[in-house]
Amino acid sequence: MRPEKPAAADHVDVDHIAEAARLERTADLYPEDAEQLLLQAAAHLELAGARDRATTLYDSLLSPSAPHPPSSPLLIRALKASNLWEYGHEAEARAIIDGVRAASPREPAPWVIVAESLESHDELEQAHATFTEAVTLLLPVTTTEPPYATHPLLFGRHRVRRLLGAEHDDWDAMADRVSTASISLDELHDPKRVWSLGSENPAELRAEIARIQAELGSYREALSRPFPVAVLHWPSTELTELLTAYPSLTSEYPSHEAHLSTIESSLRELSSSGTPNLGIVTGTVPSYEAFAASEASSPEDSTLLPQYATTLAARGRAVSWPPEGDGVCWCGSGQTYSSCHGATADPA
Repeated sequence: MRPEKPAAADHVDVDHIAEAARLERTADLYPEDAEQLLLQAAAHLELAGARDRATTLYDSLLSPSAPHPPSSPLLIRALKASNLWEYGHEAEARAIIDGVRAASPREPAPWVIVAESLESHDELEQAHATFTEAVTLLLPVTTTEPPYATHPLLFGRHRVRRLLGAEHDDWDAMADRVSTASISLDELHDPKRVWSLGSENPAELRAEIARIQAELGSYREALSRPFPVAVLHWPSTELTELLTAYPSLTSEYPSHEAHLSTIESSLRELSSSGTPNLGIVTGTVPSYEAFAASEASSPEDSTLLPQYATTLAARGRAVSWPPEGDGVCWCGSGQTYSSCHGATADPA
């Protein structure tokens, strides 16, 4: 599982080198978003086979002289290790992987990347040990609803244990429970599947096609799974700056007060319709401009606004709505939510 893999990675017409260069230029213009932009650039370079250049980008993000300390240094180290191993630097990759494991990340992504790297190089015992360390740290077996971000840990561990011929345990049962595939994980992760691809038996081939289709369906569901449904919030100063720079967006935001009311009423409407996992993301003009540049579009394009909100939510910037208990209102007024936008009367 490689986060932020370019959406068009498999498109034969993509010039990954050119796309990486464009993202690097954008990162120079918008340091606040440099980390995400450079990680995407590195992914393009890996897809283009320019793995040494991808390593240089990872090193620049980890450098003490970087303009901003990385938000996820262990994730970057894991990506660097995976990349290094792919072009012959096994010893260095192993050393970094050992360091990531020793640091015991509290987020799933670094664990998944190093474990899958070990798995892809047939280090099944070490991959299993890594997956197990991660689930032991992040997922007590008593967990009833493991967070979605941890599902790749459960599925990866199940897959490796199937290859090793291990008996099911509590975490395998948890993986089975959260899987939404139309066939069981035992079938999806059956080591004998690869043999059936060479079979001349039509029944075996049809069964394998059904399994592959189910697996692809699971991947598509994961890729299309919505991030927390997040509504974009502009603080007063940011909205003023945005409308000064891009006056055509005034039709979207006639006033700051109307903007705040629209946020609350939209979220209430979504909630009443049964939409779960609602949140609010706060925008900034430089971040929005960087996003527009990454989409090769103009910030004046209002259709970018919901996409920008989704991207912020995907980066973990969403704040849950409504605030818990008598928490502070999301609008920044400093008042409690119940006495501000959470008042009983509909603010719209």
